[in-house]
Amino acid sequence: MASVLLPQLRTGWHVDQAIVTENERLVVIRFGRQDDRQCMIMDELLSSIAGRVRNFAAIYLCDIDEVPDFNEMYELTDPMTVMFFYQNKHMMCDFGTGNNNKLNFTVDDKQEMIDILETIFRGARKNKGLVVSPFDYNHKRVS
Repeated sequence: MASVLLPQLRTGWHVDQAIVTENERLVVIRFGRQDDRQCMIMDELLSSIAGRVRNFAAIYLCDIDEVPDFNEMYELTDPMTVMFFYQNKHMMCDFGTGNNNKLNFTVDDKQEMIDILETIFRGARKNKGLVVSPFDYNHKRVS
């Protein structure tokens, strides 16, 4: 399946609207800097799976320099961060890294990322605020 050009959220209002107005699907937002290497890798991965997850996940990109509104609130200090929301609620996922609020490392396998999104979506539909990732990144993670 071909890669999809992912929508860019250009203002804080656009970020809020993406989170608030989506009632059926998981909202996935990659916060970071477009020219950062980690962001480019994750953007390519997210773009390549967007078509396969479109029924249960809406994927967006947000540049933290262009839209600094959420940098403090979501502690967006990493070069690349992926956060998850469902029905206006922040979804947390235990990746085994100690930080359940966000995914702040690159995932290099398409199916792995699809499985993560599906796990978070299924947990969200069951009103779980925290789900456990199907993969443990405690030892796998590379900076």
